[in-house]
Amino acid sequence: MATSTAFTSFTLKGVDAQKFLQGQVTLNAEALAENQTRYTAICNQKGRILFGVWLKKIVPENFEIVVSADQAEDFAKHIRKYGAFSKMKLEEAGPVYPTADGIFTVFDSEATDIQAWEIKAIESGQAWIQAATAELFQPQELRLHQREGVHYDKGCYLGQEVIARLWFKAKPKHWLHLVQGTGNAPVVASKLHNDVEVVNSIAVDEGFKALVVAKPEALVELSLTVLNLPEQLSGDVARPQ
Repeated sequence: MATSTAFTSFTLKGVDAQKFLQGQVTLNAEALAENQTRYTAICNQKGRILFGVWLKKIVPENFEIVVSADQAEDFAKHIRKYGAFSKMKLEEAGPVYPTADGIFTVFDSEATDIQAWEIKAIESGQAWIQAATAELFQPQELRLHQREGVHYDKGCYLGQEVIARLWFKAKPKHWLHLVQGTGNAPVVASKLHNDVEVVNSIAVDEGFKALVVAKPEALVELSLTVLNLPEQLSGDVARPQ
C-alpha cells in the first residue's frame, strides 16, 4: 500500500471564507452543498489552471481544501496574498489520502492505496493538476464543467473573462481523452504529439493508461487505444447550441 504524502489538506475559516473563495475558484462556492467535495480550479489571468483544488464546505465560514503536496506551499502563499484583507485564516491540516467515488474523490486522514486511486481516477476521467502541469490547461479542456467544477454564470473570479469567452464564443480544439498504450508511462506535461499533451499517467499491465488533452485527429496518428470515459464525461465539451 502506498503511504507517501501526495496531498495536503488546509482549512479556511472565517466570516469571509465563502466570499473570498467565490472570487477565486471556478465553481460556485455559494451553491456548493455542505459536506460535498468537488474538484475545482484557481486560474491565472489567462484562464489556465494554476491550482487544482478539492473543495469541501463544512459551513460557509469553514472550508476544507486539498491540493497536491507539491503545490501546497505556493497555494498557501497565493491564498494569503489575495486574502490579506479578508476576515479568515488559512491553516495547513496535514497529509490526506484519496479514495475514488465515481467521477469524484473524497479524502481521509487514514492512509489509502494512492496508486489504486490514481488508476481509478484516470479511468474515470478525474484529471488533476500538480506542479508540473500548472498553467498548462484550461478548465474546459479538462472537462471540469462536466464534473461540477466550473459554473459559467457565477460572476467574477480569477481568469473569468477568458474562461467565459471560450465557453460562450468559441469551441475548444483540444480536450480530455483517456488512452492506453504500450511501453513506459509517459511523463506528465510531456507531449506525445504537437496536439497531444499528457495530464496524468500510470503504468498498468503491459503498458500504461493516461489522460491527455488532445485533438481527436492527432490521436489517430499515434499507436494508442482511445478508451471510453464515464457517460457524464463523454459528451461534447463545447457549450450546447
